[in-house]
Amino acid sequence: MDQQNSLSSPFRVIPLARLASGGRWRTEAMRSYGAPVLLWFTRGQGRITVNGKTSGYTAHNAVYVPAGTMHGFEMNSTVHGMIVVFPVGVEDELSLPEDPVHLRLQEADQHIELNRLIDNLQTELESGNLASDRAMLCHAGLLSVWMERQMRALEIEEPDGDASSRLAAAYTALVEQDFHSPKTVRDYAKELGVTPTHLSRVCNKACGRPASSILADRVHYEARRLLTETHMPIKDIASSLGFASAAYFTRAFQNHTGRTPSQFRRGA
Repeated sequence: MDQQNSLSSPFRVIPLARLASGGRWRTEAMRSYGAPVLLWFTRGQGRITVNGKTSGYTAHNAVYVPAGTMHGFEMNSTVHGMIVVFPVGVEDELSLPEDPVHLRLQEADQHIELNRLIDNLQTELESGNLASDRAMLCHAGLLSVWMERQMRALEIEEPDGDASSRLAAAYTALVEQDFHSPKTVRDYAKELGVTPTHLSRVCNKACGRPASSILADRVHYEARRLLTETHMPIKDIASSLGFASAAYFTRAFQNHTGRTPSQFRRGA
């Protein structure tokens, strides 16, 4: 897709099925994007974890995820919808929310309006017309206004304010920041001023998985992404993700995925 001249990165509108076509790890493994995204589920149901908190989603749920926010969601053949990827750095210009938002839309006119807004953005994206980047920003601005109005009109899921949820969110934010380093759960726990056992207990409560699983999931998502999307040598991938050696990385990757890095790359 061509880069728009005046945007730092392009808009993208992608069916969820295509996003997951490279494997369920593309959606289910914990990761973040460098740009804000809007997930629009039109069919199916499952669980979604955003910023260390897991909740259920069903058809006609819209989930806004800010840039750099760790998340993952269950994806199977019954789940349909779209993901809107905004350009990097447009949050202030479009007045996008600062925090994740989960909208459960009950009314048919809400579904129709959101589908129309996304369709208009996609039509402009595919048109290649003069000044299409400016037009897409206008369409995205209308989408942002729609989200703001829904947030005011609906009971949106506010981030849980208890200490456990705040700790889980702080941990996922640190992992997202430092997962390229050799830091262990013990290191993260020390930085957060808690014991590794307490941190894992809190993560289990908030999102149903221990702290070690969240960390491994993020690291191995990045490993799989680099193996499928780049020609980077495996030893360099290992080094970039904080592993002491390529052999140690290979053992850890095989334990996590069931395949060696070389096998995974060949099968991608």
